[in-house]
Amino acid sequence: MSDLTKEQIEEINSQRSKVEGTKRVVSNGLEEIIYQSLPVLDHGFIRVIDYMGDDSSIVQAARVSYGKGTKHVSADKGLINYLMRHRHSTPFEMCEIKYHVKLPIFVARQWIRHRTASVNEYSARYSVLDKEYYIPEPQNLASQSSSNKQGRGSVLEGDDAKRVLDLLIEDSEKVYEDYEKMLEGESQIGLSRELARMNLSLNYYTQWYWKIDLHNLLHFLSLRADSHAQFEIRAYADVMLQTVKKWVPLTFEAFENYRIGGAYLNSKSINVIKKIIKGEKVTQNNSGLSSREWEELSNLIDLSK
Repeated sequence: MSDLTKEQIEEINSQRSKVEGTKRVVSNGLEEIIYQSLPVLDHGFIRVIDYMGDDSSIVQAARVSYGKGTKHVSADKGLINYLMRHRHSTPFEMCEIKYHVKLPIFVARQWIRHRTASVNEYSARYSVLDKEYYIPEPQNLASQSSSNKQGRGSVLEGDDAKRVLDLLIEDSEKVYEDYEKMLEGESQIGLSRELARMNLSLNYYTQWYWKIDLHNLLHFLSLRADSHAQFEIRAYADVMLQTVKKWVPLTFEAFENYRIGGAYLNSKSINVIKKIIKGEKVTQNNSGLSSREWEELSNLIDLSK
């Protein structure tokens, strides 16, 4: 569960209690959770702070019409499916959303590689960071993968898992203790905040506001909600997917069908499938595919038959 201060809870309750009239498009689903803190990991959260547009805004932009799209949901759904299927990205860029995210620094450094958003991060030069650090659940402690240089292997168990958790907690406590000493400890060192912060480990939490258009958000989620993504950033992506579902349900359904549940095939793979449909015997040797391409295609369809 995310840790919120009394002041933060009061601020959220105050924001959520306000009802203001507007002539702009409103997403009823997103209004249900706006400003609400959605917990992620042990101390993190995601909050929707603001947004612009909904499914009808995408349809309106695609048709360059005056109204909110057609009166038939099926027609709007069909158009959104077409846009998603054929990768017409501009209409989706007409919708924007702003999140408040609390996340471990090592996740933030991975996240920031997506350069299509506007970001403003909590300043540890200006303020003192809270004593909040991420400790994985035992089931998420894994050894280095032998086949993937940036992936995880088997889960650590017993004494190995306990030793890792003990080290993580011990180190996290120690660096924060020294962080406080350098700032204003018994020795009164009085080191500047911008220098003292460099002592903190990457599992300490930071916060930022992150604003992005819907097209680029969906690209981010297609990568970070994928089963191959690192667990910690995937945890945030999974929560964000649920906010997208509430915000633009027709777009979310199309995204599920054509991106998350879809697959992209090169011309050689398509030829293999055509041969199989015709009843021809295809092996990796006569397919023209590399061993990795053959394995990836095998994961999509059963090539053993």
